[in-house]
Amino acid sequence: MSNVKFSRLVARGIICAEELENVRKKSELLGQPLENLLIETGVPKHEILFCLSTYYNCPYIEFDEDVLISQGIMSSIDAKRLKKALWLPLSVQKTEAEVIAYDPWEKTTIEDIKKTLGVEKIDFKVALPLDLVRIIENNQDLNHGFPPSAGRTPLAKVRTYLAGQRTELSLQRTALSRGRTGLAFLRTGIAFITAAITLFRIFGTGYLIIPCLLLLAVGIASVSDGLLWYLTSRKKASQNVRPPLGEAPPGFSVLKVSVTDPHPVFSRTEPVEGAEEVRNNWSSLSPVQRRRFLANDRTDMAEERTALAILRTNMAKARTGLAFARTGIAFAGLGIGLFWKFPSGPWTVFDITLIVLGALMAIEGLYWYLPGRSAGIEGLKRITRAEKLKNIWEMVFPPSYGPRRKDHGNPPVKSSHAPGIWGTTGLALERTMLAERRNIMARLRTVMARSRTAMAFIRTGLSISVVGTLLLVLLGTTSPLWDLLDCILIATGVLLITNGILWYIPAEKIRQQFPYCFGDLEISLPDYSKPSGLWRKAVFSHDDIE
Repeated sequence: MSNVKFSRLVARGIICAEELENVRKKSELLGQPLENLLIETGVPKHEILFCLSTYYNCPYIEFDEDVLISQGIMSSIDAKRLKKALWLPLSVQKTEAEVIAYDPWEKTTIEDIKKTLGVEKIDFKVALPLDLVRIIENNQDLNHGFPPSAGRTPLAKVRTYLAGQRTELSLQRTALSRGRTGLAFLRTGIAFITAAITLFRIFGTGYLIIPCLLLLAVGIASVSDGLLWYLTSRKKASQNVRPPLGEAPPGFSVLKVSVTDPHPVFSRTEPVEGAEEVRNNWSSLSPVQRRRFLANDRTDMAEERTALAILRTNMAKARTGLAFARTGIAFAGLGIGLFWKFPSGPWTVFDITLIVLGALMAIEGLYWYLPGRSAGIEGLKRITRAEKLKNIWEMVFPPSYGPRRKDHGNPPVKSSHAPGIWGTTGLALERTMLAERRNIMARLRTVMARSRTAMAFIRTGLSISVVGTLLLVLLGTTSPLWDLLDCILIATGVLLITNGILWYIPAEKIRQQFPYCFGDLEISLPDYSKPSGLWRKAVFSHDDIE
């Protein structure tokens, strides 16, 4: 039968008939599948699969981590027995089943499938023994009742995409910082240009013409450079990152990702029934069950960090917009002052241009301000809610005060347990603890971003109110419309200052509660062969900087 099954290999000259017969005899002698030995001799795997597919007249399947079996099917059959029998059901529907098998024509295999699954019709797919065993082992990485997306590999895939989003957001914040630096160039350049033109309008074409031209040249260069920096940053910042789903719903659900378009799409499964009860009974879980729960915890933490990164990016956009608005208000105020202090003439066009540009810049700044304000409000709500949740340490080792639960005893570690397994679980717990610490730091960064945004509100409010006050004092009550404009500027500035103070005070109170705001910087040097308390630390102090 083997010669018939693999006659295609002989016909294509991949292996000669004599060598095929020798491999068959060796297979019988060693008790190993013939296909495994053919691969060892150098026969391409896909050629063997083509032979099996042609011989059994059914499609073949290779190992792939995306070949996921329903947990309901996996929990109802003995995976260890399936590895010996070399068959695995892909799906079961009433009297019909789709099954992967090594030998679909084996009578004992067919009878075993029908008896075990209670079906009459079987739709076979053929697979190599090694691939079939790997598919079965891969599908065992799920706790009872959990969907396939709860496996540690799918969860790692989700965390990788979330990390990619955070990297993109970090690039946007760097671009926004560069844009704010460009606005500083722009303000400096406009100041030089205004000084040059003002001196020229006062003194004419006298001996100051050379300094005026130098100031004008430097101003034009600064404006061009700053505008280029800002426009580049604006283009980068306008590329919105699709946010994750936000906070997890009540119950124990699993975050999953699908990549059907250029951007990943996140979704959540329905709450897993009974998962909370299983999770709360932590001491009775096996090491691998704990690692699966911890992997899901780290995924939820990564989602929170990504959501906070999006909020910080939106607040950075607001700060950039407010910087642009401050620049615009200063230009408009300067243009109004020049318009009123100098008589009408050819330079009046420059004054009006400053006013128009300033107004447009203020409008552009408000475009970035509104999303940032919403992000600041949402960020404070998220942090307040997160601080009320139970952390991972309280879940694994409940606090000793209060009534002690019977199901939470000492860690079930005995001398008879395999140290490698328990060590792996300990590392998973350590990684989860570090992830939770990163979340705490992410909340702190969000609070500090809110505080910086509040100070940007205050600076912008001061700029607007000062411009309005100076125009009102220096120009006097020239006309009702100008007086109304000055009053609107002053009132807007006061509102922004008040809003900034209301943002700043609670943000500072929260910041002072975090233990990470100190002068020195400590970086742990992980050594997973030792407890974390014995890890060495590198300390960088401000006193060491010369």
